[in-house]
Amino acid sequence: MGLTQDNSLPIPPAGSLNPAGSLNAVDWVVGWARANSLWPLVFGTSCCAIEMMATGASHHDWARFGLEVARASPRQADLIILAGTIVEKMGSRLVTLYEQMPGPKYVIAMGACTISGGPFYYDSYSVIKGADRIVPIDVYIPGCPPRPEALLYGIMQLQALIRKGAWRKSLTHQPLNTSPIRDVYSDCSKAWEIKEKAKQESMKEAQERFKAENPDFKGVVIKRVAAPKFDEVARVPKPARGMPPAEIFSALQARFPAVAVHGNADVTQEKWAALGPEYVLDLAVSREDYHGVVEFLRNEPALKLDFLIEITAVDWKDHFDVIVHLQSLDHGHKVFLRCNLPHETHPEIPTLMDLFASANWHERETYDFFGIIFVGHPDLRRLFLDDDFPGHPLRKDFEDPTRVVKRPY
Repeated sequence: MGLTQDNSLPIPPAGSLNPAGSLNAVDWVVGWARANSLWPLVFGTSCCAIEMMATGASHHDWARFGLEVARASPRQADLIILAGTIVEKMGSRLVTLYEQMPGPKYVIAMGACTISGGPFYYDSYSVIKGADRIVPIDVYIPGCPPRPEALLYGIMQLQALIRKGAWRKSLTHQPLNTSPIRDVYSDCSKAWEIKEKAKQESMKEAQERFKAENPDFKGVVIKRVAAPKFDEVARVPKPARGMPPAEIFSALQARFPAVAVHGNADVTQEKWAALGPEYVLDLAVSREDYHGVVEFLRNEPALKLDFLIEITAVDWKDHFDVIVHLQSLDHGHKVFLRCNLPHETHPEIPTLMDLFASANWHERETYDFFGIIFVGHPDLRRLFLDDDFPGHPLRKDFEDPTRVVKRPY
């Protein structure tokens, strides 16, 4: 709604001027002004944010609809367009932003991830199953992601609600979605199966009658187009860089006899040759040799594996493997180390922070997700999850029915 040709306000509907109705003249004018001067907060967390940016850009230009000024401060905004996935840790920040916004204020939920968790609804420990569980939502825009035209339509729907008096409603406390999280896929599958069974039963008599009246009917045969075949392209292996794995292993075993090649107890020259030039040396080390092996690989001049690529872990059925990935920046060769740890509540292993400062973040992440204690770490605390998060989510035995819905298929 805009100005008329003589730049005056358009005449409101007659019913809206009725003092006994839901709106009076002042309400209508205030609603008209608020609907056409929305200031959205900059809030994009995932791919839907790209569509939101496109909506505000020159091609679609949401300024035509009164969303002229996108603000970076919640105290200067009255609309949040939730564009993208909302994880649990971000959820508390979102609530803070919403509470800092002056009223009246509005929220648009844009995209499947925001509305219900989207593809992360199942098997996810961190994605919130719908933003309406933490903040009240005024308009839902489905899609993955919705196009800019859909967002513009949602904005127009919000403006229509504001003109009808939604700005007064937003000044009061709105209830949140407190429905239990359930396996919606299985529920829909069962309902569909019952519906299809009833449909087949209702059509059974007609199908039998049609077969009797048309015994020669064969139906429509769909011929599939044969997939084109392409000539196989030979793969060119990458050239070997740095010291050969056999030489690295020999130098290391001379110092640490218990070190072995993972998956190859007795490695002969023929086996080394069969592994090829792209093979990265994968070593199994004990917890007692773990720190000493890494220190030797780092400080030995011929090896000089001075760059820590990653520290992580793998949860097997009966044990943990702590994985260390090292590279020599000068020579180019790489080495994997894996250390077997027992399945305990908090297994322990020495820290590597005295050798690599970057081990700080890797070890905190591994502690956060697997619960492995790195002895000697000066600041071992959670990195991604809240301090009160129960358990460690990348363990195979992790279960939390309040957060995780197991995939039924």
